Amino acid sequence: MSTDEYKETAELLYGSGEPRTGSGESDEALIELVRARFPHKSYCLVEDWIIARVDVTEDELKKIHAEGQLPMVIFANNVIFDSQRRFDVGDWVRSTFATSFQDGFLFETRNTIYVLCGNGHEKSVCLKTILSFKL
Repeated sequence: MSTDEYKETAELLYGSGEPRTGSGESDEALIELVRARFPHKSYCLVEDWIIARVDVTEDELKKIHAEGQLPMVIFANNVIFDSQRRFDVGDWVRSTFATSFQDGFLFETRNTIYVLCGNGHEKSVCLKTILSFKL
């Protein structure tokens, strides 16, 4: 990893961003909500999260949109609960690109609804930096 890549990664993880507020509801209420609205989808409750708005070229944006996705990714430092038990409590997670973002706390990808709990941040990041965090 180059010095610039280290700087970009550090900025993503520790730099300032736009403060955002996710849901303040209880875990139980959020699980009930997501099961009702997305009955056939996996879900993952997370906290200490970052909405990464990915800086992409016009060509990259066209490709992302052609796949029905948005240039947004979630990076969360703390998994509270994962319905499929892919992640343990306390693990970190990086999502794939969003397909929708609803109500300021329901971040949908093709396979999962990430429920953003508590406070987080929104930041811009280059595509290479966010993809360096392996799933």
